[in-house]
This record gives sequence, structure tokens and C-alpha cells, in this order.
Amino acid sequence: MSVEAPNSDADLLDLLRIAGPLSVAELADAMEVTPTAVRQRLTRLTAQAMIEREAVRAGRGRPKHRYSLTDKGVRQTGSNFTDLALALWREFRSFGNEDLRKEMLRRISRALASGYAEQIEGVTPAERMTSLAQLLSQRRIPVTVDSSRLPTMTAHACPYPKLAEEDPSICDMEKMLFSELLGNEVKLTQCRLQGGGDCCFQADPVG
Repeated sequence: MSVEAPNSDADLLDLLRIAGPLSVAELADAMEVTPTAVRQRLTRLTAQAMIEREAVRAGRGRPKHRYSLTDKGVRQTGSNFTDLALALWREFRSFGNEDLRKEMLRRISRALASGYAEQIEGVTPAERMTSLAQLLSQRRIPVTVDSSRLPTMTAHACPYPKLAEEDPSICDMEKMLFSELLGNEVKLTQCRLQGGGDCCFQADPVG
């Protein structure tokens, strides 16, 4: 089977989903990099609980190790669930009770935050925002952080483009999600849907 050489963590996870379990040598060959470079990436992904290692013995001598996805890693790969997300969100919008919709937004944001919380590092809002930006970049969402005044993260692409086009309340959920992850209130000071070009999220340093 021919597999395109991965150039990011997401591609590596997809490679393991398609062709795994694989050894360091097999991964290095597929990625066209050195085994040392592969080990560095595997160490990072293992620390994030995306990948697990299994020792395989073949006769005498030291066992060889093969790498595969954990359940968490599997959830980060696979099919595009955009159509399902759109259908579920449309059903959510059909709720007639405004208070119920707000409560559902809070629950969704908390559920998403619980899946990302362990990957957010730092103590101050600026440090945690920088860590969040790195996480989003790994998920192919281009963002930049400016901590010169109030910590501000600018998203140069929307994580939910189709959903946002249909319902701006997805932006409210994103604010709640970022607030949960940063531990501080986050404000949307500029929005693409309102002609702002990029979306800017500003963290309250006090909380």
C-alpha cells in the first residue's frame, strides 16, 4: 500500500490509523526522515496519550517496538464529520427555549474543554493562551497570540466555517470553550462574520 509521506502530527496519526501498528524504522521510511526525528515525534504524541508502544518478540534478542493509536488518538483521526455536525447543530437550533440553548452551549463547551484541558500548559492567561494556540495550530487552525497588552489570540481561519455561516451562536460556544481552557473570561473583540477579517479573542487577565 502506498501512503503519502506525512509532514505533521495529524498526518502521522492518520498513517498509523491506515497502516499501523508500525515500527520506528517503518515510520521513518514512510516519512522519509531519520529514526531520531521519528522518535522525537513519537515521544511527544505518546506524552499526549495519542500513541502507545507495544513490545514484540521474535525469537531471541531484544524485543522490537511497534506503535499504534490509543483510543484518544483514534478520535483525532478518521472521517470528516462535518455533515453530522451540521445536522446535529440544526437540530440544536430548533430548540424553542432560549435558556435551554444557552445551557446546551455551556455543556458542549465544557465537554470539548475536558478533552483538551490536559494539553494546555502554563499558569498565566498569556502562557495558557500560547499553549492553546499551539494546540490549535496542530489541528491546522492558524492562530497568532499578542501578549503586549491584554492577551489576545487571533484566529485567521474559522474551526467551524459551515456552522458559523449558518448560526453565529457557534462563536458564543467558542468563547465559552476558550474561557474554560484559559480559566479566565474571554471576549470576542472582532469577528469574521461581522466583517472583521479575523476573529480576535481577548482574555481578561483578572478572570
